[in-house]
Amino acid sequence: MVDLAAARDDRRLRDYRSRLGTVQETNRKALARLFQSGVIFSRAGARLGRDLLLAHQHLTKVADLLGRLADLDRGLGRDSEAEALYAQVQSLLARTSELSARSDGLLARER
Repeated sequence: MVDLAAARDDRRLRDYRSRLGTVQETNRKALARLFQSGVIFSRAGARLGRDLLLAHQHLTKVADLLGRLADLDRGLGRDSEAEALYAQVQSLLARTSELSARSDGLLARER
């Protein structure tokens, strides 16, 4: 017998881990481009660098939250805790994507 709720939860966790990996790679590449282009030494570049480092901190927190979700026991009251953690993961990933998207615009203008 297959527990569909557990299968959905596992898939959701895998999807978020995959998304986390993608966003981490995008953030790493944006930081690398920022340094390689020398834009980091401008006022806007320094601000963007701080934003990207903040995004990196968000991603570290997301990884921690996903670890907590993987360890979470599915029991009474745990579903609401899991949903709260997933909501936090979603908002951090959205904020991180927004911060990383700014780098594309700045680096495109500097070329």
